[in-house]
Amino acid sequence: MKILSIHDLQIIRKRAEHHLSLREESNEKVSEKCCGLASGTAHLQILICGGTGCKASSSQGITENLQKAIERNGITDKVDVITVGCFGFCEKGPIVKIIPDNTFYTQVTPEDAEEIISEHIIGGRRIERLLYIDPKTEQTVSDSKHMDFYRKQLRIALRNCGFIDSENIEEYIAREGYFALADCLLNKQPADVIDVIKRSGLRGRGGGGFPTGLKWEFASKQVSDVKYVVCNADEGDPGAFMDRSIMEGNPHSVLEGMMIAGRAAGSDEGYIYVRAEYPLAVARLKTAIEKAEELGLLGEHILGSDFSFRIHVNRGAGAFVCGEGSALTASIEGKRGMPRVKPPRTIEHGLWAQPTVLNNVETFANAALILRRGADWYRSIGTPKSPGTKAFALTGNVVNTGLIEVPMGTTIREVIFDIGGGIPNGKKFKAVQIGGPSGGCCCASDEHLDLPLDFDSLKGIGAMIGSGGLVVMDEDTCMVETARFFMSFTQNESCGKCVPCREGTKRMLEILNRIINNEGSLEDLDLLERLSQTITETALCGLGQSACKPVQSTLRYFRKEYLAHVVDHHCPICNGRKRHLEINPELCKGCGKCLRNCPVGAIDGQIRMPHTIDTEKCIHCGACWGACPFGAIDAIEEEG
Repeated sequence: MKILSIHDLQIIRKRAEHHLSLREESNEKVSEKCCGLASGTAHLQILICGGTGCKASSSQGITENLQKAIERNGITDKVDVITVGCFGFCEKGPIVKIIPDNTFYTQVTPEDAEEIISEHIIGGRRIERLLYIDPKTEQTVSDSKHMDFYRKQLRIALRNCGFIDSENIEEYIAREGYFALADCLLNKQPADVIDVIKRSGLRGRGGGGFPTGLKWEFASKQVSDVKYVVCNADEGDPGAFMDRSIMEGNPHSVLEGMMIAGRAAGSDEGYIYVRAEYPLAVARLKTAIEKAEELGLLGEHILGSDFSFRIHVNRGAGAFVCGEGSALTASIEGKRGMPRVKPPRTIEHGLWAQPTVLNNVETFANAALILRRGADWYRSIGTPKSPGTKAFALTGNVVNTGLIEVPMGTTIREVIFDIGGGIPNGKKFKAVQIGGPSGGCCCASDEHLDLPLDFDSLKGIGAMIGSGGLVVMDEDTCMVETARFFMSFTQNESCGKCVPCREGTKRMLEILNRIINNEGSLEDLDLLERLSQTITETALCGLGQSACKPVQSTLRYFRKEYLAHVVDHHCPICNGRKRHLEINPELCKGCGKCLRNCPVGAIDGQIRMPHTIDTEKCIHCGACWGACPFGAIDAIEEEG
């Protein structure tokens, strides 16, 4: 069936709503009573996280075992097993959710499947050992609505993750999917679309925070027969996985947002530049494109209109610099991914020298809902200058790690201590690094903790939201070593085109290595500051210009630790002892992410088997530590 009108969309929506109604109704209430076939429940659904993290922990095996148990018990007509996107609570994955009572099971294994079916699904009895235990009360919590991790979250970009089957386009349509596109094509002019986005105040979620509506307006005014829409899905920050989760769990929102941008700017072709290290995201994007084309929601004369649009998926090779706009477009063209001098900007001279709208995954994922619900609705969330929400990857020394989405203006304190649950093992909070390897480190002062997370507030303390990586550090963290880790990453990922970044970051890393080895001097601190300033002012691209922020911010807020290394030649935290990185075989799931991120090939291992680090090859850059989604990598101090 080809969809040719809003009426056709409504037919599909109505058909799919029946399948979603149980989840929708359950989402509005909290059931204290456990539901099962024995207690009279007519139909149940089992939702299983199908994101990369949970898949690496054998969620597929859970799905298969559940299906087998359902078949053995002859209840296939009464129970649905549905793979959904990331629930966000990665610390407690794999996650299984039972509908309609909203029971939230954590750290489930394939071996638990039989018990889930016999006890919960058939018998109507919750399995206590699989429930979440609140660390504050030490009581079990059966429903995510009662978990601190979710209480202050507001999901917009992540609205369908953990709720719908991302490979089922009808479920997306049932959640208002493609209705915004239909309205844009059939009832609005391009200028009307731009006006709504401008009035909403949506700013680019890739880090720069440039007003999205203004960018689309600039593109629409460019005189050219050919224009492009490009989605930057090259998520290269260590520990960041916001874009990946959206592409895996809500891919149609990205496609719809790109098409709306195409309509606004006058483009008929789009590219999604996604990391090759995200095979699941690539697969689900391709499936989404296929399904949209089958229904006539993508391709020629969409919804019977004069608007046509094609989307291509382009896989990158894992270069961090390709997150920069001009390097990204060069890579799509088949050239080496290196930034160019600007102006002209990408909006004027982008892909194949044509005007190009370049936004990231999260920005496009917001667009359709803004068009559907209105600019005023979006502006009512967040702050006046930074409306809406922002997704963050919360990692590091915090009790609850995972993917979160909160209104702009939520404080750092609320994220770390309310949503994140504070610092584990009774340790003190020390710092948080925001914005990926190019972001600054905030300290534990009340001033910083109560700072709202928005585009403008963080600039004053030398930090930035960036793409949304948020790494929490406790009292046992040496901030000099932290600065070295991020500088090592940045230096290794430098494209080498401009001298300030290529040579400057190398010299800074050498100085930091001297300081860590207790061989530095006070003159080295002055040199670090001068080099940081020079690189920031003269580097070719935004990545190079922000590469020194971790060093600048730690020098500013944690100078005593630098002085301990260069004056006392003895750091009370790391004690000048050598450390080596080690993978805990009990925590390692064999996902291979550390192996793929290691720049020197020091990691070895088979898929789904514990990996190992060759300490002779290891350069202590920390790329594996930042990439590991399971906290399986530790820095081990060597005696003597």
